[in-house]
Amino acid sequence: MNTDNTAGLHVHLKQAAPISLDAEFHCATGELIVLVGPSGSGKSTILRCIAGLTMAKTGVVRFNETAWLDTDLGIHLAPQKRSVGMVFQHYALFPHLSALDNITVVLNEASRNNREQRARELLSFVNLQGLESRRPSELSGGQQQRVALARSLARDPEVLLLDEPFSAVDQITRRKLQLELARLRQQLKMPIVLVTHDLDEACILADRMCVLHHGRSLQAGAPADVMSRPDSDSVARLVGLTNVFAGEVIKQQSEPQITLLRWANYTLECRHRPEIRPGETVSWIIPPQQVILHRRDRPSRGERENPVEGVIRDFVVLGGDVSITMFVEDNPDLPLSLTLSSHVAYRNHLGMGEHITVSLLAHGIHLMPQR
Repeated sequence: MNTDNTAGLHVHLKQAAPISLDAEFHCATGELIVLVGPSGSGKSTILRCIAGLTMAKTGVVRFNETAWLDTDLGIHLAPQKRSVGMVFQHYALFPHLSALDNITVVLNEASRNNREQRARELLSFVNLQGLESRRPSELSGGQQQRVALARSLARDPEVLLLDEPFSAVDQITRRKLQLELARLRQQLKMPIVLVTHDLDEACILADRMCVLHHGRSLQAGAPADVMSRPDSDSVARLVGLTNVFAGEVIKQQSEPQITLLRWANYTLECRHRPEIRPGETVSWIIPPQQVILHRRDRPSRGERENPVEGVIRDFVVLGGDVSITMFVEDNPDLPLSLTLSSHVAYRNHLGMGEHITVSLLAHGIHLMPQR
């Protein structure tokens, strides 16, 4: 992956209205970045600003050393002068044209024979050979999506923008298309910006994810880092983390290197955050996977590590897993979520109203300065 600071796609957009934006991110050549956030967070607007279909009040959009938008310098290239391929949410195919013609229509600078040959190559590239003569109404949702992708690649763009490209297909087709995109991107070698509401999709496909709220980019990083080490409680909630609490740092310990946190009636050992001063109130999270049940039949791993007691107040079977919410000290203001395999839950005779003890693994506790 190219790590040159001048290479790739650089985006910095800012405006107060009509849609508030204060977004900034970078996508390197060969990298796929996913923009995530609730409806109305500006994700699609940002893609349209990159493509030149919408103009932000102030900002910069630059690919490598070429500015497509620089409001300070008065630069605003028209969409056709930006080397961008874009797949819209509902594909925007011409309903009266065949799959082949939907691609050749954008190849207006080549001869008819060359355009047809190139269109056939692109349809083959997305595994649609043999379906060239079919119109969009004769194609499945997944096949239409692939025609739209082939069309977006017809002019050999340097940047690919995907606006929720899998939202209109069923779950099985969605998984197939995600796999195809993962394979294709290895050959495309360009910055790819994908908009999605699906956090699982973001974690599966992204090299990095950028969390947006009200048009503002709150955090960008590798999905695993964002999900386990959010910058704030706002980011934690936006990426679906449920165990978000407040506590007070009471001590920084150098040997072993841990931070001690007061929470409810407990003193918790946490991953070391020496920059946080004792006495400071912080937000903190722990993923449900880092909450370990104390088993009733034999000792569990890490039982001595941050033991916490409570009562099960929500017990939901999800396939082979069970999602549990316990009220710590039976306090409804302290709901703690954990996930167990169903056989572990049943072997330990767990259910609504049962009293349980869990350990909060210290390396899974992430502290965040309150903002």
